[in-house]
Amino acid sequence: MTKAKLVQRSNNGRYYLGDVTSVIQSRNLRNIRNRVQLILTSPPFPLNNKKSYGNLQGEEYLAWFTKLAPLFADLLTDDGSIIIEMGNNWESNRPVQSLLPLQSLLSFVGHENAGLRLIQEFICYNPSRLPSPAQWVTVNRYRTVDSYTHVWWMAKSDFPKADNSKVLRPYSKSMKDLLAKGSYNAGQRPSEHIVSEKGFLKDLGGSIAQNFFEIEALDPNREVRLPNAFSFSNTASNDFFLKACKEKNITPHPARMPRGLAAFFIRYLSDKGDLVLDPFAGSNTTGYTASRLGRKWIAIDVLEKYVEQSIIRFSDSSPIEEDDKYEHQQTNNSNGLV
Repeated sequence: MTKAKLVQRSNNGRYYLGDVTSVIQSRNLRNIRNRVQLILTSPPFPLNNKKSYGNLQGEEYLAWFTKLAPLFADLLTDDGSIIIEMGNNWESNRPVQSLLPLQSLLSFVGHENAGLRLIQEFICYNPSRLPSPAQWVTVNRYRTVDSYTHVWWMAKSDFPKADNSKVLRPYSKSMKDLLAKGSYNAGQRPSEHIVSEKGFLKDLGGSIAQNFFEIEALDPNREVRLPNAFSFSNTASNDFFLKACKEKNITPHPARMPRGLAAFFIRYLSDKGDLVLDPFAGSNTTGYTASRLGRKWIAIDVLEKYVEQSIIRFSDSSPIEEDDKYEHQQTNNSNGLV
């Protein structure tokens, strides 16, 4: 059993450099089996063109991705979760969407040695995404802009640790008015649902989050109701991370996970003191966000050039968006990071 290369360390986390399979099976991580509460990651997408962060294609990608399922499942606690963000793909030189992302999901969650099941699908919409593939969007105008990614939630149990009361959205103005008024039109709706007379009059502190995330608000005139509408994106000019990278003449990771997305799932599916793992960490949005929210973290990536970007993130001491608004007091887990 080999030893993985440790390239960054903080009070509650570690960043390891190397191939994900080798690092997971290394001596460094042998004691985290059945101790990871949340695996939150955005792996290399199965794209037709090679990216700087590395990506496989076709059947090679499918085989590689599928073999990760039992490795990840072995790390999870019995009520732990896996969150994987994955974009769409298209057939080479054709305006046809590829089935590879869906095949990858089915093979991963259906791996006979992993014991996983699909809990829920989320959609992450980003209006700032460039038209792609340009050949079939801007040159030959066959397709519309591919502006969203899938976020898949998987677990070893039908009932993984989860609490949607930790990620409530503020009530809309109309709901606040309804609560103040104390009455509404009850009875049967055209959908045949029967609305009780007092079912919507209990103030629960906010509305339940939806499985559709906006990196930027769809309607700029509409009241933003976090956490589903993240008021920042990868193109935000005032972002500390981008400013620091520019000052150091560093090209930021081209496929960074939005911090709001990471924060949502970390709050939703883990408690303070729990261990969060990102096996394709890149600039380490997951680890940084987990640390700021009181979780332990482990990050892994095969490319050393992104480690400096992780260090930049940890030099940012400003509050993460929505922290004060959505942080809940939780009991610290006494287990130490190994």
